[in-house]
Amino acid sequence: MSAPAHVLVLRPVIDRLRERGHTVEVTSRDYAQTQALLELHGMEHTPIGRHGGASRLSKAARLGARTTAMLGFGRGRSFDLALAHGSNDLAIAARLLGVPEANMHDYEYAVTQHRIGCRLAKRVMFPDSVPFERLRRFGVTPEKYFPYPGLKEEYYLHDFEPDSEALARLGVDTGRVVVIVRPPPDVSLYHRKSNPLFPKVLQRLGTDEGVHAVVLPRTGDQRELVGSLALPSLILPPGAVEAQSLVALADLVVSAGGTMNREAAALGTPVYTTYGGRLGGVDEALIRSGRLRPLTDPRAIELRKRTAAATPTRRDPNLLVETILATVGADHPAASHIPG
Repeated sequence: MSAPAHVLVLRPVIDRLRERGHTVEVTSRDYAQTQALLELHGMEHTPIGRHGGASRLSKAARLGARTTAMLGFGRGRSFDLALAHGSNDLAIAARLLGVPEANMHDYEYAVTQHRIGCRLAKRVMFPDSVPFERLRRFGVTPEKYFPYPGLKEEYYLHDFEPDSEALARLGVDTGRVVVIVRPPPDVSLYHRKSNPLFPKVLQRLGTDEGVHAVVLPRTGDQRELVGSLALPSLILPPGAVEAQSLVALADLVVSAGGTMNREAAALGTPVYTTYGGRLGGVDEALIRSGRLRPLTDPRAIELRKRTAAATPTRRDPNLLVETILATVGADHPAASHIPG
């Protein structure tokens, strides 16, 4: 688990693997709310390393340190399978240990990440809305490529029921327009340009007496910055929260890229994005269907007229579990046949 979204994506997969009698060990990187969310969901984990920050050199050094620690963790443990959502340290360690690895992704333009993870993985899993031709340059072959229908969020929200008191606990006035706000991923290599639109949107929401906007920062620096603005209509939770309930109960989500866009789409909450980077196949598909409104794109002018929320979509996680298990090979007792 190297980012907060991974806790949500992999939790139902881990639960179902354990229900089938398999043994699962979880490792975690100290980044944003990853470890706090693991604690929130009651998931035992072994902390291994920290995020490298915005510097490429620091990222490389941290990757080397985490990979070395991961090798120490895995050596002699007789693991049959490794699984991650875009974690390069696990991909490298698994290859060196001779453990087959399944690597999940949903954004094809995280180039540096894919040059390592996709090449080393035995199985690469992407949503089927990402064109296969965009993945060939990363060493993804038809043999290792396994697309799955829909959004990863539609799988982990399969059995989700929102906590009706989530907004009240944060002091949100539901008589106002309730907005959930997610800042840009400032330290990601694929989002290194500034996002001038986001501060303007935050200022607009934070000074509107008819709005209560809950801001969910990604990093400690973002938390300090938002707190220092002292905008009267902004609410900053004191720590990690179960964001899916907030998204489900909100009137609107404004997110600068990432998982929360797709959670809102899956839950049927109108969502606008201030993302300034290159849109991936998943977001392109959501825009075409009217489930995502890009504030940085002329197409948003027409999409703003569509006020009805999308119908929530839920998908059974068993499909992901079967695909992941098949990574170990048909001759392994843990493998499962995948029809079609």
